[in-house]
Amino acid sequence: MGPRVIACLALGALLCAPAVQGAQKKSAKPPAAEKAAPNHTSEHHEFGVIGHSFHGSGSGEARLKKALDDESEAALAFVVVTGIKAVEEPCSDRLYAKRRELLDDAKRPVIVLPSASDWSECRNSAGRSNAPERLNRLRELLYPEPESLGAHKLKLTRQSSNPKFRSYAENVHWQVDEVLYATINLPANNNHYRPEAGRNSEFEDRLVANRFWLQRLFAMARREKMRALVLFSEGDVKALAQRSGFSALLDRASTKADGFEEPRRQIAALSAKFNGKVLLVDTDLTAPKKAPTIEWRGNLGHLSLGSQAVEVVVTPEREPMFTLQGAADEK
Repeated sequence: MGPRVIACLALGALLCAPAVQGAQKKSAKPPAAEKAAPNHTSEHHEFGVIGHSFHGSGSGEARLKKALDDESEAALAFVVVTGIKAVEEPCSDRLYAKRRELLDDAKRPVIVLPSASDWSECRNSAGRSNAPERLNRLRELLYPEPESLGAHKLKLTRQSSNPKFRSYAENVHWQVDEVLYATINLPANNNHYRPEAGRNSEFEDRLVANRFWLQRLFAMARREKMRALVLFSEGDVKALAQRSGFSALLDRASTKADGFEEPRRQIAALSAKFNGKVLLVDTDLTAPKKAPTIEWRGNLGHLSLGSQAVEVVVTPEREPMFTLQGAADEK
């Protein structure tokens, strides 16, 4: 073989080498790397709700720990917990921090919903209401990061990310599949409405924040074409009992102020304009105790738990969209 032929072969090898190497690199890429696997299937996901564990006699902390342990055994996307203390327990930073540690040890992502006993029923040494100060401290200790508690974190969007509502870190929203989830601070003691003159500044400010929060949630659900919006609160706004016409006028003329009147009317109005389902989940201990069931009126549903714990299976593309897996009273 002559020198000219050898040189031509060598030059051909050099010209082909990049193409061969490129082909090898392309084929070496694993198929799994091209598309990351989703966290949940499009068919269904599950979440847990733990009602107010700090009720009646006995150790509420032990009840909450047991409920968290039970929920850790299930494949849940997240767990919503209402309340971190009993009314008779101190509203102290030390207790708040201790309960946060308990929640942060949970295996599943935990979203904490503040209860009336956590802040709005707190009093100082003189016996006067200490609610606003304790709520602000609770926000600092429980809601400082844009994520859930628990060993596995879930990214959350807090209302406090809006400069106009920088204080309201307890109101959060997140998404799983085609369902938008959110919490809203509506304590069960009549939404912390105070009948005394000049004592409702906290209630009125939070009313404004919650009004904007609900508008944002429903606007987002419509824009993103969500199949459902699930809203968690401690208090039961009684949206399924929303009344109109002359009956509503009589209700508003009543001498007994209803702290849930505005959010009730707003939720009913916004739900009527939403094509998906709206499920309200509350943990009001004053509601009649019965087995948890989801009641529907049109696209608006209601689930009341009190102190009970349930797991909810969500199938966004099938009916029924929400089914209860099991219920247990945390006695």
